[in-house]
Amino acid sequence: MKKFAYTYSILRYIHDVTSGEFVNVGVAIYSPEARYISAICRTTYTRLNKVFPGINAEHFKSLMRHIQRRLEERGEHISNELPLFTPPSSVLEIAQSVLPRDDSSLQWSPVGSGRTDDPSAALEKLFDRMVTRYDDRQGPSGRTDDDVWRHFKRDLEEQHVLQYFQPKKIFVQDDEIEFQHSWKNGKWHCLEPISFDLAAADSIKDKAHKWLGQLASVKDASDRFKVYLLVGAPKNDSLRTAFESAVSILGKIPVEREIVREENAQILAARIAREVADHHPDV
Repeated sequence: MKKFAYTYSILRYIHDVTSGEFVNVGVAIYSPEARYISAICRTTYTRLNKVFPGINAEHFKSLMRHIQRRLEERGEHISNELPLFTPPSSVLEIAQSVLPRDDSSLQWSPVGSGRTDDPSAALEKLFDRMVTRYDDRQGPSGRTDDDVWRHFKRDLEEQHVLQYFQPKKIFVQDDEIEFQHSWKNGKWHCLEPISFDLAAADSIKDKAHKWLGQLASVKDASDRFKVYLLVGAPKNDSLRTAFESAVSILGKIPVEREIVREENAQILAARIAREVADHHPDV
């Protein structure tokens, strides 16, 4: 199997430039031969807040999503460009075009390198080793919503459709929900990952009821939208019944919705690619 060379850089949060203390919060990877650029940035802040108390959680999560989205967009562009363009020299050139080198608390590390037959899998391994390795694995939950999203994201990347997604707020007079992954084709198609890999049956059903209530609250929004609930099952087989109950609860949501299990990620990505192609004839 062919191996592709790649370079990578770690995104660091440096709380105090003088002391140099930092926590790794993301990874960017670039493989010219595979025409692959992407990144994963953490959107959970518990460990960061333990090390450096007082982090502005919403600002941090918004910034992480912005950086990751911009690098994913670069990846979509480079995969679709003709091979006539001079490719960037390394991942740092690309990463610093999204987040320039300055005196801020977010800095890119020196470049590392490697070889892989699957750049997307290499990115996942780097993120696990460099960013989440020291997270509390004994906490009350297993996989996060972001972990579930990464499972679906890989198939969407292969279909080259991520560049068509953007954040979208669905709102009514007294409430709103922001979906991070949405695209428009007559109406908004909003993808929302939901991990049910929790520790207890009650927690699983409570999370489903929470989404039932949240989406019911915006059912009269002026924007036409359909929500795709990308559900991740618990690893513990003893919680399978609770998971199926949660899926049933999601089925009561009073807006146009589709529940997609992880094993159907590839089917969903292929369908979205066809719909995007119909809507964008140049694709």
